[in-house]
Amino acid sequence: MKTELNERWLHAVEQFLAYIQFEKRYSNHTLTQYRLQLLQAAHFFAPHCNEWQEVTTDLIRRYSMSLRSAQLNPRSINIKLSCVRSLYKFLQQKQKVDSNPAQGLKGPKFQKPLPKNVDVDQMAQLLEINDEDELAVRDKAMMELMYSSGLRISELVAVNLGDIRDGEIRLMGKGQKERVVPVGRKALAAINAWLTVRPQFADPSEVAMFVSKRRTRISARHVRARMKDWGIKQGLSAAIHPHKLRHSFASHLLESSGDLRAVQEMLGHSSLSATQVYTHVDFQHLAKVYDSAHPRAKKQNK
Repeated sequence: MKTELNERWLHAVEQFLAYIQFEKRYSNHTLTQYRLQLLQAAHFFAPHCNEWQEVTTDLIRRYSMSLRSAQLNPRSINIKLSCVRSLYKFLQQKQKVDSNPAQGLKGPKFQKPLPKNVDVDQMAQLLEINDEDELAVRDKAMMELMYSSGLRISELVAVNLGDIRDGEIRLMGKGQKERVVPVGRKALAAINAWLTVRPQFADPSEVAMFVSKRRTRISARHVRARMKDWGIKQGLSAAIHPHKLRHSFASHLLESSGDLRAVQEMLGHSSLSATQVYTHVDFQHLAKVYDSAHPRAKKQNK
């Protein structure tokens, strides 16, 4: 039976969630996950103390051991501990605690799987769609744009009329970071084809680039379902989903150019290590490319 949480536990969690929502601009899905993980941790701590400020490093270590005993996978354990660390980092910033009792406590090691990409021939097979109906025209435009410019699914559904100009698309990524990415000629052609039939699906006041039969902005769930269906219809052996197109964009561009920094910018990543996850190229090689190409990374001659 869970111990009932008092207001002090709940208030700290809600303050933290408000911070990551309005200042860090985290998504609603992320907020839900943080709330779930933090309340689960609080229920473990509550029989031993009255608030977050009284939690000790030893108690968090016991919490970590309980997660291992429950035979959770290493990735889940690390996520739960990371949420607790983040909360205490926030409480430190607000001077509610002097130190972070979760700092330095590590979960079990795990091998992070690399996302799989679709090779160039398979991508051509996927995008060889006949303009058999208006929805096929729309779907081809969405997939061409994702593959052309490396969009996230959230960025794709958020695209508005007017966001694509002069062969470029303006995107608002994670953390409300804006970036401008080129759009390839085939993607532009597919989008123009969609724009000719779009009035059949969209009201004149609708600003969304991609809409559904309901005449409103298409949802991420709908996009995932349509891409999965197209993968099957086009005879691909691997399942197709939006992130696979983004990953394929990064892998194919990097394999051709070797320009890690440019790929990082186009993906909207804040660090090179984040970009490395999307590639199948040895990271040491990528680091050498970066060191030799970036003016601020080059070593000065002695």
